[in-house]
Amino acid sequence: MLIDLAPLRRYRDFRLLFLGQLVSFLGTMMTYVAIPYQVYELTKSSWMVGMIGAVQLVPVLALGLIGGSFADSLDRKRLLLVSEALMGIAAIVLMLNAGQEKPSVLLIFVLAGIMQAVSAFHRPAMDALTQTLVKPSDFASIGALGSLRYSAGSILGPAAGGVLMAWGGAQVTYAIDAGTFVFSFAMIALMRTAAMSERREEGHLSLIGEGLAYARKRPELIGTYVVDIIAMTFAFPVALFPVMAQSWGGASAAGVLFSAMSVGSLVMTLFSGWTAKVRRRGAAVVLAAMLWGVAIIGLGLSPNLETAVVFLALAGAADMVSGLFRGVIWNETIPNELRGRMAGVEMISYMSGPLLGNARAGWMASSGSLSSSLMLGGIFCVVGVALCGVWLKGFWRYETPVAKLDSS
Repeated sequence: MLIDLAPLRRYRDFRLLFLGQLVSFLGTMMTYVAIPYQVYELTKSSWMVGMIGAVQLVPVLALGLIGGSFADSLDRKRLLLVSEALMGIAAIVLMLNAGQEKPSVLLIFVLAGIMQAVSAFHRPAMDALTQTLVKPSDFASIGALGSLRYSAGSILGPAAGGVLMAWGGAQVTYAIDAGTFVFSFAMIALMRTAAMSERREEGHLSLIGEGLAYARKRPELIGTYVVDIIAMTFAFPVALFPVMAQSWGGASAAGVLFSAMSVGSLVMTLFSGWTAKVRRRGAAVVLAAMLWGVAIIGLGLSPNLETAVVFLALAGAADMVSGLFRGVIWNETIPNELRGRMAGVEMISYMSGPLLGNARAGWMASSGSLSSSLMLGGIFCVVGVALCGVWLKGFWRYETPVAKLDSS
């Protein structure tokens, strides 16, 4: 039942990539707290915090597919190195801006968009490269390890970010984030893999078209995209954390809220061994996404920080289960020559939902109330995801072949 750590022992390059991305993700999650909290301090507007998500959505939609085609046609290791360097530079500029007497809100928005644009190239390259570093029989295990990295970073990073914001402010937080990119750059540079994609003569538009055509033919893939977009668009609550924290302890409370979902995610990840034996992985995604919506409804009813943390932890546990099964479905059904492009499609699906969700939550809270924004969002999530299970029958019925379960 416990998480399988064997891939970290068996595969040197996977271990280096895992450690580097763990550290850089810690820094990223510190900045994940610092940017919205700094914007709220400068503007006192939940709507402005929500608009950060809208700004970040533009490069995701514009570059997600392009980044995936680059990952399938260029040296993936080199693409990762360039991406890490650019995100480190952006963190340094955020640090310098935070040190000004009157930090520029516009510059914060621009840099948030730039970092998201770079991520459009980084994430597909990392996903495609990771698939080549381990044997197919270890796909479920590396999916759980990826969830562990995400959960640990999402707990420690925001908690540390909240403490750093309360103690040293945004400038210190951004400086540490920049340092984490230096470490991850070094880990990737030490990898021995050539990390070269198969050279393709087609242009990027042709490569993108090939990837989209593949996705359209696979209902199990369409289901993973649609369910996550609906769940996150209607029930992603993060834009509301800064204003919720104002009455519950300020920056330190914000750090707790930003970390809380990942507490549940981490617990579920540590006991994720059972997931490798679940054949109905499409149905598991649908049910987990519905539970996410139920937990957000509970968050809307929370009278204090402690209750909010409980419901956020439950939401994080449900989201981890959904994400784990979605990742396994992707690795089971997508050949590596298409992995970069499909990772770009995946990134659009799992990034656009939260970014749209932040904008929705901020707008609804500004025009109504915090509780109504959360509760209505959770209700719409449950209903929408349930309808997906009815409509996308191929996804609901998707089963992992017995041979793949036996090989794992």
